[in-house]
Amino acid sequence: MAASLRLGCQGIVRSFVAGLRGRGRGGAFRLLHTTERQWGAPSVQVFMPALSPTMEEGNIVKWLKKEGEMVNAGDALCDIETDKAVVTLESNDDGVLAKIMVQEGSRNIRLGSLIALMVDEGQDWTQVEIPSVQTPPPPSAATAADVTVTPQKGPAQPGKLGVRISPAARHILDTHGVDPKTVVPSGPRGIITKEDALRVVSQKSVKVETAVQPAPEKVAPVTRQQPVAPPAVALHRPSEPPMSIPGTPPAPGTFTEIPTSNIRKVIAKRLTESKSTIPHAYANADCDLGAVLKLRKELAKVVPYSDNIKVSVNDFIIKATAVTLKQMPEVNVTWNGEGPRQLESIDISIAVATERGLITPIIKQAGSKGIQEIADTAKTLAQKARNGKLLPEEYQGGSFSISNLGMFGITGFSAVINPPQACILAVGRTRTELALAEDEDGNPEISKKELLNVTLSSDGRLINDDLASMFLERFRNNLENPLHSALL
Repeated sequence: MAASLRLGCQGIVRSFVAGLRGRGRGGAFRLLHTTERQWGAPSVQVFMPALSPTMEEGNIVKWLKKEGEMVNAGDALCDIETDKAVVTLESNDDGVLAKIMVQEGSRNIRLGSLIALMVDEGQDWTQVEIPSVQTPPPPSAATAADVTVTPQKGPAQPGKLGVRISPAARHILDTHGVDPKTVVPSGPRGIITKEDALRVVSQKSVKVETAVQPAPEKVAPVTRQQPVAPPAVALHRPSEPPMSIPGTPPAPGTFTEIPTSNIRKVIAKRLTESKSTIPHAYANADCDLGAVLKLRKELAKVVPYSDNIKVSVNDFIIKATAVTLKQMPEVNVTWNGEGPRQLESIDISIAVATERGLITPIIKQAGSKGIQEIADTAKTLAQKARNGKLLPEEYQGGSFSISNLGMFGITGFSAVINPPQACILAVGRTRTELALAEDEDGNPEISKKELLNVTLSSDGRLINDDLASMFLERFRNNLENPLHSALL
């Protein structure tokens, strides 16, 4: 009896010791604990999105959420400087911001780069799973959405009730003439987001540019022996001057590198493409601003009896341009890579100079707006442009551009066309001239005129010289008769 009890106790002890040894060798309990620590909480990866059709990289200006902070769908995650403006990145999902992968102030972040990780609500965000490979995903996935769940699933399909699309995405697709049914949605519950629309527009422009590129000419092989050119004499001079060293006196011939913003890079690229691919034609005219200046004084007298009616000469120019485009819809066109595209809406782009470069916010439906509404809209857009707070739909598109340098004392100049638009109107300063006129009795007299010089740059593929001359003539008539323009 005692021997049997002793043997049973020894068996229990051996089993217990074996269990401990099993744990030491990586038993079930330890394996489960290690697996949990290694895998962590499943992550929702946030990639650098394409916030404009021409964007290739962006800068993280500021994170608006902190690690461990709750994030709801639609909340602002961070401010990103694109090639156009500073745009706020919004979250597409609910969750907790677990890890910021790219700190604020980082520059030149490529599209599709991992910038942050999120976890679902209730998960331990401190144990978020960090991907071992953080290389950008393929272009199709990089520009598909702001937030992508890992592991990635197939794109959501629209419901049976039809296409679900956000207002910003609908505006972008309507502006570029893209059918929403051809867009693959990536938003929650099958919603087409603005990033989906920008991706499709960008892919469409790339296809058009590739299609219109001429095929390389075949060069016949040369059979005869070509003369060998003598070797060039090596010049013992540097290819560029040496860079100056901070903290030391500048030496002759040195230079200092100036960082270039994404906006200025895109401006340089688009200006080069515009001047090298668009046949620019120029025509200028002088407009008498006597009636406009008189009407401005009369409106200023009405201020005590109404809300502040403050309009500038540039507001009258915008109104006269919109009225002229309404009278001549054949000028309200763009070039789509193969031919002209007639636009139904009159959207005027106004050039605004900012610290980051030139940007052109758009006054939508300018043809149906009054002079006071145009003035208020232009003032609001200009302020948002200088603060870098323009939304993509507020500067993308447009059918006609206006650039006014008169306030800088520029008499007249020629502006570069903003593709795919067909025209841009360059406005100089006003000047006073004496002219011979007749009084009420028909007697000659000398009068003063306030003349404004404007220059129209037009795309020769869309606007011929006769059409450009006719446009300028009607524009001058509308500007010199502001009351008549206000009724149209």
